[in-house]
Amino acid sequence: MARLQKHERLANEMVKVGIVGGTGYTGVELLRLLATHPGVELRAITSRSEAGRPVSELFESLRGHVDLVFSEPEPERLAECDLVFFATPNGTAMKMVPQLLEAGVRVIDLAADFRLRDPAVWEQWYGMPHACPELLEEAVYGLPELNREQIRTARLVANPGCYPTASALGLLPLVEAGAVDTSALLADCKSGVSGAGRGANAAMLMGEVGESFKAYAVPGHRHLPEIRQTLEWVSETPIGLTFVPHLVPMVRGIHATLYGRLNGDLDLQALYERRYQDEPFVDVMPEGSHPETRSVRGVNHCRIAVHRPQGGDMVVVLSVIDNLTKGAAGQAIQNMNLMFDLAETTGLEQVALSP
Repeated sequence: MARLQKHERLANEMVKVGIVGGTGYTGVELLRLLATHPGVELRAITSRSEAGRPVSELFESLRGHVDLVFSEPEPERLAECDLVFFATPNGTAMKMVPQLLEAGVRVIDLAADFRLRDPAVWEQWYGMPHACPELLEEAVYGLPELNREQIRTARLVANPGCYPTASALGLLPLVEAGAVDTSALLADCKSGVSGAGRGANAAMLMGEVGESFKAYAVPGHRHLPEIRQTLEWVSETPIGLTFVPHLVPMVRGIHATLYGRLNGDLDLQALYERRYQDEPFVDVMPEGSHPETRSVRGVNHCRIAVHRPQGGDMVVVLSVIDNLTKGAAGQAIQNMNLMFDLAETTGLEQVALSP
């Protein structure tokens, strides 16, 4: 308990924040949102490859907003923060998090290191043993619409993946209500190229992805066990899920088209509106709507529409998010707001870019 008291905050005191891994798309999205967050003081932004370089030199969009210089990820400096975000490749955070927690720092990991509860499942899908499996049970899965109260008091939050966020929010009302056959759910999802990260990759070149559209990882994608785990928490029964991701030639956005066979007759629109009526970042659209990814570009919203084609026994849910915002950095800040008793929407009330 004494460790948590180190960072007890007075009313209106700024949250001192550090970011480990600030040169990827998720890192710069965190910086974009945190730069104007009224409750945050950015104290450190790390990058081994760019140490000593001004942040605004690498990202001109941040000129006049962020005056920090990239630094090495030194534990002593990060320990001066109240909260550290990890925007690093999978397998990085788990090597540093135990030391930060011991120092009384709270952590939000935007990678997958703490999302899966079973270390054997982690090793199966990520190809490496977990460095601190003792923390997997403590880590709170950071989907506020499911775990809001647990997030408030968490030391360690596992920020959900982008596909899992869009898919889980779309399917949760049906699974919670026992409204669908959970042995045969289908998630048919499309993502923009920023979901693959900022690293050099020939397959992500404009000449490769432009004017093209493809499925990938059909035999198995790392987000499959994460989606299944989330739905099993509420169903308390095994989930049968087929998840097929696709790459589309756009920069931002995820569109999840979700299918299930209904167990009976019910008012689907009312079910969704009741489930999300108090959620600031989930918008259940009017009956018959077809949400577009551009309607959530740059904002922390998930827009959902639910359909029952021809009045049959199949339900089709359309769920759209920005993979870098509600699918990553925006949701991480939403979690931070909860952890530090800030209004949940603080720093996240932007209007989507259009066109």
